[in-house]
Amino acid sequence: MRLFLTGATGFVGAHVAHLAAAQGADLRLLTRPTSNTTHLPPSADLITGDLRDPEAFASALSGCDALIHVAADYRLWVPDPAAMYQANVEGTRTLLRLARAAGIPRVVYTSSVATMGFKTDGTIVDERTPVAEADMIGHYKRSKWLAEQVALTAARAGQHVILLNPTTPIGALDTKPTPTGRIVVDFLNRNFPAYVDTGLNLVDVEQIARMHLVALERGTPGERYILGGENLTLKQILDRLSTISGLPSPKLKVPHAVAMAFALFDETITGKLRGKEPRATVEAVRMGRKMMFASSAKAERDLGHRVLSVDPALRSACAWFVKNGYTPKASIRCHGC
Repeated sequence: MRLFLTGATGFVGAHVAHLAAAQGADLRLLTRPTSNTTHLPPSADLITGDLRDPEAFASALSGCDALIHVAADYRLWVPDPAAMYQANVEGTRTLLRLARAAGIPRVVYTSSVATMGFKTDGTIVDERTPVAEADMIGHYKRSKWLAEQVALTAARAGQHVILLNPTTPIGALDTKPTPTGRIVVDFLNRNFPAYVDTGLNLVDVEQIARMHLVALERGTPGERYILGGENLTLKQILDRLSTISGLPSPKLKVPHAVAMAFALFDETITGKLRGKEPRATVEAVRMGRKMMFASSAKAERDLGHRVLSVDPALRSACAWFVKNGYTPKASIRCHGC
């Protein structure tokens, strides 16, 4: 199989690339000129380009048997939101059009669980839970929701597009790191003195990668599939990190109002005045009011997805961050670190 993959230098995409290479796929990987390609499979053909201008690499789609579109501008704070919409929404629209023109028979689009209709009371949502654009908090969620509508429209028009909605991935190779990876890094660096009352669904990133390749074969065009793991409160996640690392878990719970005040301060000082990405964002605090608990029953039934304990993935993440210098090794006692 000749596979064109976007996002291979990102967290989920890197795992998809390595798994596809291990299964013998002939890979064409989209990379930006500034991308770090250190962790990519050496056998892959690297295609330089940018999601804001897919026309520039359109010729590389020719002859491909499948397209997996993982890449996205994933930031919870952006100085220029227009660039995010150009990459996430218009980039997806153009890429799907070019895939049709190239005759690519199968497409998997990686959306996000962020497009689901989450509640504040911990209700477990699924693909049928009502949701609208007005429910999207912040530019990242809104851009992913709009991009998902683009993919669904293409599927309704007859293009073979399957949509995957990973929850919150965790594991090795989180080089940036993602906002979830930052939770782990901050905890390991003892920069997590308190927590807020929120919840996430954590899933092993390697399981997400496996389901991308399975979806190419078993997914139904036009369907969305949540790929999740365990539903955990933030406090439960921190307690598990404490067990893994030997570091103390924070005991102080901070009200959302206090977290919001700090985020406003950090965005103003760090973001607007210094031009750097703030550690705490208003968008993240607003998102935290909702418990992002989800069900993967549909993916379990249709794709053979398995909901597993996330502990091995948390250990893998801790070990990888320690090994790669994100935190002082001497301060961590976790097994395998």
